[in-house]
Amino acid sequence: MQCRHRVSSTSLLILIVSLSVRSLFAGDLQIVPFNQDVTPELGQPVAYAPARKIVTPLYARGVVLLSDEAPVVLCAVDAIGIGNEGYDTWREKLAEAAGTTPERVAVHSLHQHDAPRVDFATGRILENEGLGGLKYDNAYGLQCIQKVASAIRKGLKRPEKVTHLGIGKAKVNKVASNRRLLGDDGKVRLMRWSKSKAPEAINAPEGVIDPYLRSICFWNGEKPIAVLNYYATHPQSYYGQGDVNYEFVGMAREARNKALPGTLNVYFNGAAGNIAAGKYNNGEPEMRPVLAQRIEKAMQQAFETQQKVAVNSEDLHWKTEMTALPVAAHLDPEQLKSIIEDTSKTPRERASAAFNLVWYQRASQGHQIPITCLHLKSASILHLPGELFIEYQLKAQELAPGRTVCLAAYGDYGPGYICTEIAYSRGGYESSPRASQVAPQVEAVLNTAIEKLLKSAPEQ
Repeated sequence: MQCRHRVSSTSLLILIVSLSVRSLFAGDLQIVPFNQDVTPELGQPVAYAPARKIVTPLYARGVVLLSDEAPVVLCAVDAIGIGNEGYDTWREKLAEAAGTTPERVAVHSLHQHDAPRVDFATGRILENEGLGGLKYDNAYGLQCIQKVASAIRKGLKRPEKVTHLGIGKAKVNKVASNRRLLGDDGKVRLMRWSKSKAPEAINAPEGVIDPYLRSICFWNGEKPIAVLNYYATHPQSYYGQGDVNYEFVGMAREARNKALPGTLNVYFNGAAGNIAAGKYNNGEPEMRPVLAQRIEKAMQQAFETQQKVAVNSEDLHWKTEMTALPVAAHLDPEQLKSIIEDTSKTPRERASAAFNLVWYQRASQGHQIPITCLHLKSASILHLPGELFIEYQLKAQELAPGRTVCLAAYGDYGPGYICTEIAYSRGGYESSPRASQVAPQVEAVLNTAIEKLLKSAPEQ
């Protein structure tokens, strides 16, 4: 009789590699930093235009953590968004490389607006419509994944021991501001975008933000191996002409790499869906390095004031909540298909419809996204999808007041903006059908998952 439950050769290989790695380093926490250039070529699509100039290279960088549990991969990519099948494929291939499972891989984009989009299902739809390579380049996306997977495999041959964990925090001055300015009626009266010259937008208060940058540093004795930095803001100063660059957050990150030779600095964007630099950025080119210096200063302060504690393998705990997000009522698959097939529509309109159709088909069939949390000593790092509102980050911190809670958003880009329930009744761009592909009930769903994950932290 044929067995109905088969173990694929790939799954078996992952299990063997994982067990081998864990037996080699039982008792010790080990780390594998990786850093891979993922710069597109000129002419390839980035966000809103073909790449016409490479101002700075783009990177995918992160760490693999080896402990008594299966390996964990944390990866931050210079991309505007990685969604749907693109998000799945990134995690699957990095999991294979690291000898773990996709649920233990967190991949996040930094959301720079002169960087590529990745979603293979959307790319195929557009290829079938004769629009291949205009908004998505599937060959480029696959090449990036292969390069990063190769970098992980190479790094696994030389893991480093982690003896201490450093937890830091510093205030970022004059960068973040809330994009949604409310009137007396509670509705959005003014959108304050990434750049502003209107006095009303500039003079208005910062609004609800998280002003702090948090950092997690891995040490081997007196040597800092890698620093993970977490801060919430849209990272745009000016953009949209195809001048590929990693923006002011990337400039800050690279400055810290120069200041700490041999230490890999990684930046993760927090819940920045309704946060941008509009109060402090007029969109002029000279403001980009100014914003970068303000982020860099906070990175330096967080590093210099961090609290170091001894750490070992038993201090690492990875938790997962598989979560189905509610589908927005405005999504009409037949209407989306008609837009995709309508040659009178712009490529951008057709690409957006294709992306939303892919999300609708996945979500309406009950597709679940892993909401995950890494617990390390008194720190918890949450990994969430979409362009998440800052309120989720602040709520998470309230739920675990005795812990340092870091949050990385911009995981699966498929849902688009993920607002709070009340925001859907207040107007504004983020909660509009153009921007958000989930229903208002999403807040309750995500907060439930976040609370479960934070409650899973072991007592210190």
